[in-house]
Amino acid sequence: MAKIHELGFELLPHSPYSPDLAPSGYFLFSDLKRMLAGKSFSSNEEVISETEAYFEAKEKSYYKNSIEKLEGPYNQCISDNKYY
Repeated sequence: MAKIHELGFELLPHSPYSPDLAPSGYFLFSDLKRMLAGKSFSSNEEVISETEAYFEAKEKSYYKNSIEKLEGPYNQCISDNKYY
């Protein structure tokens, strides 16, 4: 802490975790969770391979459109003067 102040930096408080604003909650992991549901894997490597294949199969537009959908909730949070 002393070094941070010595260098002239201001330590800002960390905003609280907002699970309602987490990108993973909107699109990223909910689809993956459904895809993996009920499957059995014999190794971590199989899980990693299946997960990588899932993300690689998605078109760039999937990520772009999904990220753009976050704008509404983020703006609503800001306009309501909530922490984000």
